[in-house]
Amino acid sequence: MGPAVVTAALTGVLTDPGRFPVPVTPEQMALEARRVWDAGATVVHLHFRRQEAGLGHLPSWDPVVAGAVVDAIRAEVPGLLINATTGVVGPDVSGPIAVLEAVRPEIAALNAGSLNYLKQRADGRWAWPPMLFDNPVDKIERMLAAMDRLGIVPENECFDTGIVRSVAMFKGVGLLRDPVHVSFVMGVASGMPADPRWLPLLVEQLPAGAHFQTIAIGREEVWAVHDACARLGGDVRTGLEDTFYLPDGSKAPHNGALVDALVARVRAAGREPATITQARAAYGLAEATCSS
Repeated sequence: MGPAVVTAALTGVLTDPGRFPVPVTPEQMALEARRVWDAGATVVHLHFRRQEAGLGHLPSWDPVVAGAVVDAIRAEVPGLLINATTGVVGPDVSGPIAVLEAVRPEIAALNAGSLNYLKQRADGRWAWPPMLFDNPVDKIERMLAAMDRLGIVPENECFDTGIVRSVAMFKGVGLLRDPVHVSFVMGVASGMPADPRWLPLLVEQLPAGAHFQTIAIGREEVWAVHDACARLGGDVRTGLEDTFYLPDGSKAPHNGALVDALVARVRAAGREPATITQARAAYGLAEATCSS
């Protein structure tokens, strides 16, 4: 098997920087980008946060904020590939599209289907009010049209099995073209579990030649998922968006420690982390002059 592209998801959607070591400011994001690049990642997945004091746990679709973060990362690590979030609840996609236009990432996450986003507490109450993460086909079409116009590669995030199967139909009707990239999002309580036994069946549902990676959300269970994905020939992702815990159960001090652990697992599976040239080729991107 060939090399595995390693992605680092630097910060999540609502994680409180007052409680967890997630980066928020452009300077913090650039520092984490340098750490994960040095550890072997060639892609960073980015969410953007409010920059006002006390509001760093909230998402931002301000193109100025997104531009400042991406400019800082590109100045620190010019070769790193940027994968920007586009996940938004509701039909209005103007915020995500404005961010894509402002920062021109090489890759953007495409939420490829809808999910009832649920979590239950031990006492039987909902952890938060039940919500629908709505991604109907017309919304997906608008996001894909913007990505195509801007020359951005879509990364299809799939939270459940029906969403995985939909990706082949998207390709069949001409919404997607090769190389198709799919992420199995495993560990959301109302989606696919973080269970490596699911992976061979999920891979069987993909269009021929599709690239796939695991996004495993949780604690110690995520590492077995990444091990299985690496053995199946897939790409892998980790970061403080997905887990706070290293394989030994200790808390990760930063994203670089998680990528170090993931690269070790990739090598234990008999593979190497992709170089930036290999990562660009995997995403069908033209070669670029880059430095570390």
